[in-house]
Amino acid sequence: MSHKNLLTQEGYDSLVAQLNELKRRQDHLITQIEEVAQPDESGEDGLVTQLKDELEVVDGKIENLEEVLEDTEIISGVCQRDEVKIGCKVKIKISGNLTKEFNIVSQLEADPSTDKISDKSPLGLALIGKKINEEVEVSAPVGKITYKIVSIN
Repeated sequence: MSHKNLLTQEGYDSLVAQLNELKRRQDHLITQIEEVAQPDESGEDGLVTQLKDELEVVDGKIENLEEVLEDTEIISGVCQRDEVKIGCKVKIKISGNLTKEFNIVSQLEADPSTDKISDKSPLGLALIGKKINEEVEVSAPVGKITYKIVSIN
C-alpha cells in the first residue's frame, strides 16, 4: 500500500516553487558547463568538475521533489474542531499559564521557527487525535512537559 504525502496547499505550493527554482538552477548550471568546457581539451578543469558535481546534487533534489509531489494529497485547510489532525492550528497551554499555537503539518513542510510542527515530532505525535481540554505529556531533555489543548482551529 502506497503512503501518500499529506500537504497543505501552502506546503504544496512551496515545494512546487522549490522545484521550479531547482530547475532554473539546473538550466543555469548546464549553460555554465557548456560555456566553460572546451571540446578540444583532453582533461576537465576544476571549475567544470565543480559545476558537474553541483549539477548532480541539483538533479538529485529535483528527482526527490518530483517523487514527493507525484504522490501527494493536498489536505483542506478546514480543520474540524473535534480532534487534532494534520492541517489544524492547535493552541496549547504549557505546564502552567504559558500558551502557544502550533500548526500541525507533515514532515515535508515542518518549520519550527514558524510554529509548524511535524505530525511525526514528539509533540505532534502526542497531539494527533486528541480533543480540546485533553492533556498530553511529552518527554523532553528537561523532563516531562504537560500540554493541555485549549483550542483547535
